Amino acid sequence: MSKKIHIQRISGAALAVYIPELARLRIQVFRDFPYLYDGDLDYEKKYLQTYIDNPDSVIVLALDGEKVVGASTALPMRDETDELQKPFLEQGYDLNDVFYCSESVLDKNYRGLGIGVKFFEEREAHAADLGGFKHITFCCVERPVDHPRRPADYVPLDAFWNKRGYVKHPELTTSYVWKDLDDNDETPKPMTFWLKHER
Repeated sequence: MSKKIHIQRISGAALAVYIPELARLRIQVFRDFPYLYDGDLDYEKKYLQTYIDNPDSVIVLALDGEKVVGASTALPMRDETDELQKPFLEQGYDLNDVFYCSESVLDKNYRGLGIGVKFFEEREAHAADLGGFKHITFCCVERPVDHPRRPADYVPLDAFWNKRGYVKHPELTTSYVWKDLDDNDETPKPMTFWLKHER
């Protein structure tokens, strides 16, 4: 990883100063495949307020000097939305055992420097500091291989996630609603969870 990049874990009220820049970065990154998210700054700011309000949450920032070039969010599954909790409850998991890694966003110009690895390491370290979790999870959107906006050189991150110790669990699925680029209305998107079991 480049020496000029500083990785920092932040929780609670200290996050407030970064919210506008984080909202902008999320919209910028999530416009790309596979999310194709037609974002809204006000919605993003409201969404990110969740992490300020939750004392057990964390945002891992990648900073180039004072500039936020990446961020990765996480919090206990017990504090997440019904849509995310439902598949775990249906499969018999105790929500108190599950730590949820929400999203990672990273400016294109800073990819390939090892920042994605640090995002996972820092979120997992935060879960370990909180204690009591048996599973760490995240979910990703499922897009058809023939999706018209799928870039010809697109490579899924499955191998990267497997290398971090995460395994895809097709029995754990949910859906989230957002408006794709060029669409007029919001539509539900299928999401599949990946799990890592803590020792």
